[in-house]
Amino acid sequence: MAKKGGLQPHRIRYWMNPVIEDEAKFVEQLSEIVDLNRSAPDLAKQGVRVVSCDEKTGMQAIERLDIHPLSADHPERQEAWYRRHGVLCLIASLDLATGQLLVPTVRETRGNADFVQHVQQTVDTDPAAAWVFIVDNLNTHTSESLVQWVAKQCGLHEELGCAGKSGVLHNAASRARFLSEPTHRIRFAYTPRHCSWLNEIERWFSKLARAVLRRGSFTSKEALQTRILDYVRYYNVVSARPARWVATAESILRKLRIGT
Repeated sequence: MAKKGGLQPHRIRYWMNPVIEDEAKFVEQLSEIVDLNRSAPDLAKQGVRVVSCDEKTGMQAIERLDIHPLSADHPERQEAWYRRHGVLCLIASLDLATGQLLVPTVRETRGNADFVQHVQQTVDTDPAAAWVFIVDNLNTHTSESLVQWVAKQCGLHEELGCAGKSGVLHNAASRARFLSEPTHRIRFAYTPRHCSWLNEIERWFSKLARAVLRRGSFTSKEALQTRILDYVRYYNVVSARPARWVATAESILRKLRIGT
């Protein structure tokens, strides 16, 4: 009966409602991200690299204690008990013009210094280019150290002020304004809150989870790191494709019933 009626009670799909405190700002941010996603190949021809960047945290190095392989009569079976060997974090940047992952960072921490180092390594792959990093609103994406690094890389000598007191470094909002300044050679474009679905790297993280993490068994954190980096190399050679963003900002806003 359920199949005949089109019902699938065994399945669940999630979605995420955006948090809209300022509708005009939301529309502006969404439109910028969509435009960057759609125009990344053309911007690359002009020397502007657009990358989708984020962290995948909580990747556990779990060792399955007993695995019975797939057979003609049975699915793969895993012992319910397992051994934990620690947790790693992946910081990744997806080049939207080529679909390749650039210099992924796999380590135990994801602090301000880790993110700045990842951005530095990414920019070093093409130091003469201009760079746009599409990111969410995590505090490491608007840190004081990131502002100072961008100012140095862009040859900016303005007074940055003091964290918590004045100037560019005053608070997260002032730092984000500086980091998203369109005239900077290296800049950041921030997705609206609760809009991770606008960031293409999230799709790639889902592929990583299905291909490596979900059914994997790892005897150590080093083994997990090796498997992740091996998959990145495989993906870049075999599966990488330019991102094809079909939706327009107008079509998304209509679905969200904004401005209608």
